[in-house]
Amino acid sequence: MIGRRLAKITQMDAAEIAWRGKTAARTLLDRARMRVAAPRWSRTDLLAVLAPLPELSAVRTALTARRWDEAHRELTRHFAQAPRRFVISPRSKPALVGRIRQEFPDAVRHATRRADRIVAGAYDLLGYTGLRFDTGADSTQSPQPRAAVNWHLDPVHARSAPKAFWSTVPYLDPACGDHKVIWELNRHQHWLALGRAFWLTGDRRYRQRCLTELDSWLDANPPLTGVNWASMLELAFRSLSWLWAIQLFADVATDDRSPWLVDLLVGLDRQLTHIERNLSQYFSPNTHLLGEALALYVAGRALPEFAASGRRASTGRAILLQEIDRQIAADGGHCERSTHYHRYTLDFYALALIVARQTNDQAAGRFEEAVARLGTAARLLADDRGRVPHIGDDDAGALTPMTGREPDDLCDSLAIAAALVNQPALQVERAPEEALWLLGSNAAISHQPSAMSSGALRDTGYYVSRAGGSHLVIDGGPHGYQNGGHAHADALSLTWAVNGAPLLIDPGTACYTTDAAMRDRMRSTALHNTLTLDNRSQSLPRGPFHWSHVANGQVHRWRTDQGFDYFDGSHDGYRPIEHRRRVLAIHGDLVVVADLVAGTDAHTAAVHWHLDPRWTVQFRARGAVFTRAGNRHDRVGLSVPGGIVDRFTGDVETGLGWCSPAYGRVERTTTVRVRNDGTAPFWMVSVFDLDPDNPVADVDWVPVWAEAGTLAHATAIRITRATSVDHVLFAEPSSAVERLWRAGEVETDARMLMYRASVGRPLACLASVDATTARTKTLELLNREPIVKASPCAASPAS
Repeated sequence: MIGRRLAKITQMDAAEIAWRGKTAARTLLDRARMRVAAPRWSRTDLLAVLAPLPELSAVRTALTARRWDEAHRELTRHFAQAPRRFVISPRSKPALVGRIRQEFPDAVRHATRRADRIVAGAYDLLGYTGLRFDTGADSTQSPQPRAAVNWHLDPVHARSAPKAFWSTVPYLDPACGDHKVIWELNRHQHWLALGRAFWLTGDRRYRQRCLTELDSWLDANPPLTGVNWASMLELAFRSLSWLWAIQLFADVATDDRSPWLVDLLVGLDRQLTHIERNLSQYFSPNTHLLGEALALYVAGRALPEFAASGRRASTGRAILLQEIDRQIAADGGHCERSTHYHRYTLDFYALALIVARQTNDQAAGRFEEAVARLGTAARLLADDRGRVPHIGDDDAGALTPMTGREPDDLCDSLAIAAALVNQPALQVERAPEEALWLLGSNAAISHQPSAMSSGALRDTGYYVSRAGGSHLVIDGGPHGYQNGGHAHADALSLTWAVNGAPLLIDPGTACYTTDAAMRDRMRSTALHNTLTLDNRSQSLPRGPFHWSHVANGQVHRWRTDQGFDYFDGSHDGYRPIEHRRRVLAIHGDLVVVADLVAGTDAHTAAVHWHLDPRWTVQFRARGAVFTRAGNRHDRVGLSVPGGIVDRFTGDVETGLGWCSPAYGRVERTTTVRVRNDGTAPFWMVSVFDLDPDNPVADVDWVPVWAEAGTLAHATAIRITRATSVDHVLFAEPSSAVERLWRAGEVETDARMLMYRASVGRPLACLASVDATTARTKTLELLNREPIVKASPCAASPAS
């Protein structure tokens, strides 16, 4: 441990050392002060942090006289009349409510149902439902507002974090419970659900629940004390929720029993100051820094009532601008290489853009560029329902969980981005209700459905094959960003949705710190749709957010065409052995995955296929059939030319047959494993067929011949189907001078060749990559000049 710390220090530059030293000194001073006198909230502090604005003169007068109720009433009138600087304001309520009620008739019922559960003390957080934080309470109790919320409790594991000085709280220690559960409640994002219900129904129970929780939280969380001061990102999310609360609940028509606006503003200013002093500079994952900067920027621009707002806005703006090129790759993908954190980043910059435009900030132009890049990448990663696969960590959080949308559903984020950057093609369906809450009642939101084609995020490393309802995402890029805190050992893994339904899935995250074995297992290579060698993982974890050994991928070829897509990549995780994977997707018909174990000596290789729980598996000789009830087209066959095929469902010994659809929830599913023992180099091939009228009956190896030195490696298979025979060949020339090679009856110079023969049609379909010639003894398949892109294998016969 000491050696690692010393090594880390030697890698720091002078600026980082100075920043860390200054931060540590300030923290030590604060801790010493806390030993002398425990910090407390004081309403008198508000007078010192208010800006000298003329419109706040009555507020300052009341505060000076300690007339808190009067100060609260003046603040309520001020916010009710102030220009709109946030996404909503009290003045926007009538128009927004009217449009939501008109366009979303079910919104009132849905909002009421969610808010009633919160009022009853039942919280749906992360992957959990009905969590109760009032110790000993019965979930069947009547839905009455109560203040007895234990803000330091993890009710899932029945553990609490200590109320110690913030920097000494060991929140990663499972003895404190799961910090994610504690923090998720303390983000106060459920206040948005209460506010939504209050605006749509007028029921003051929802408003009162929020105000009661605010009073309870301030009592339980004095400044700098406890787990809820330990993460600046969590303070940032909470600060944004409190900004929402000001706009949602500042109501001049209500005679409040407590000066809650005075208390909220005191608490908000103190938390923003804490964020400023302890920004997550030089930290990874650095979406934390983005979230913290967002809170400073948005609060700074939306609340000129604070004297420090100009400085905070400037700090937040500078960080958000500098991180655009640091954290967003040229292709628009987020460098963390997690679809969940990509969505977070898109939402961060979308909110920054909205506030920048609302307050006439010149940074709006750069924020718009970020939203356009992130939105374009998100649209490619999402299927045609707006769902993204769970690549990398997924903690089930969201920036604006107004309606409780599932975290992998990007429909709201994409609709907001489409409107902000005037690119309707980013939107996948009619704009959902969340878009109006963010964009306002006057937002002109149009939807122009457009078919997405296959594409690649080459810098981030994701390659997407899509046609019809098929959506296949291949990971061919680097392991992660900085220390890879949210990465998984998933090089060359793929996910696949068929007919709009997820089939091959990334099994998810499950947890971060409460179960180290579970954390490592869910991130391991065996829990992804790729190849393991000798029961090893490509990348090896060191703690919950670090790695001692990582695999990095590289892509050798990516070809797209109207009829098929082709991927060829490798990674170095098993060095000196190389794992190289080819994926051929014939649109609507066939997917062939060919894995090469290149090296020497005897090895055991296994390819895992993890199924969405909604699919059932029926085994057959050398393969399986996957089906979903209710649609004969939801049928996919799996066939292999060799190896041992096993099935695992909820297996405790191997850890296979499990998935985590949301953080904290683990469910049974089915994993199909294809295992092979052999002496390298050797191949493993999986063939998936989609056409119910032409299923695969068998797959066999075809012998390969070539002159010495012609090929580095090659393989070929024959796929016997109900109405055709397909031949698929893969090869890599050993030099720049390409020569002919032969597989069975076919002679070619192609790196990839697929052709189909059916009764009466010796050439029914053809696809090739980097080929000039291909022929059999009786048939000229291809004869032309070298091509840069692939030859089509369309639904119509090849000529």
